[in-house]
Amino acid sequence: MTDDDAHHHGAHDHGGAGHGGAGHGGAGHGHGVAPDADRRYLTGALALIVAFLITEVVVGLIAGSLALITDAGHMLTDAASILLALIAIRLSAKPARGRWTYGYKRAEILSAQANGLTLLLLAVWFVYEGIHRLIEPPTVQGLLVFGTALVGIVVNIAAAWLISKANRTSLNVEGAFQHILNDLYAFIATAIAGLVVAVTGFARADAIAALLVAALMIKAGYGLVRDSGRIFLEGAPAGLDPDLIGPAMAARPGVEEVHDLHIWDVTSGMPALSAHVLVDPGGDCHAVRRDLEILLRGEYRIEHTTLQVDHIQSGPVALGDLHVGEDCVDPHGVRHQSAGPQGGREVRQPH
Repeated sequence: MTDDDAHHHGAHDHGGAGHGGAGHGGAGHGHGVAPDADRRYLTGALALIVAFLITEVVVGLIAGSLALITDAGHMLTDAASILLALIAIRLSAKPARGRWTYGYKRAEILSAQANGLTLLLLAVWFVYEGIHRLIEPPTVQGLLVFGTALVGIVVNIAAAWLISKANRTSLNVEGAFQHILNDLYAFIATAIAGLVVAVTGFARADAIAALLVAALMIKAGYGLVRDSGRIFLEGAPAGLDPDLIGPAMAARPGVEEVHDLHIWDVTSGMPALSAHVLVDPGGDCHAVRRDLEILLRGEYRIEHTTLQVDHIQSGPVALGDLHVGEDCVDPHGVRHQSAGPQGGREVRQPH
């Protein structure tokens, strides 16, 4: 096979002919929401949350407590996130086919982003109402708020325990778990506010508790929008730095340069990597590819890799002037070049 025959981006090889290779690791690793995630735990937590949510709205309206209604709004987003996680479990179990080459792995990311945006929108409204009630505090039935909040603490502890036993590698399930923990803290704040109102008559304590809950909602919502947005924008996963992985790949025996390096998450817990690797003229492209796949799987837990491996142009080549071929005149991002035994170095593109 000539070098030109190997110059096809995206070639997939599993040990046969061809310099391009796609590694998929071994069996038994999970991706995002696993099909065998325990739906019973999620369904049980959902039933608890919905039942108490309805009760809390009714009591909040009777007691005139914005803190209770705010808590109910937060629990509504928790219920939505669990419901969407259950849907995502079913969708993600469908095999990849047709134009859906990854299946429906990103269904959970769509629902996580929707959940995060809902949290932020609700928080804005609760902040507005909380400030209004600080200025003009209404009458609040403190004991009713206090009793309802105590029940809410028990319900949230039970729901958190159930979800903790489910598959938490999913961004949705983990997000729901964190939300329920936030709800637990919020109910503690609401219980304190209800007790303060009942004992001292300081009605503004309810609005202060509502603002604290809104702050927790903003924190949780921002985290979900940030994490899901990074996945949608194909950003490198947390803990996988291309500026560290690229030089590590370039420092492997036989490698002269690594460019067009892309690292992204297909869904939460499913990182993928692709790159164009140049090997010295006398090197074994297949051996280099296998060595790089072992490195990426062992050191960085990246099991889905697509590597195009080619020989550089024969003859004397200056370290800073590697010939990468016509299809890589303008490679994406940084060119990571070998620097001998000391390891790889990077050459920034002049853009």
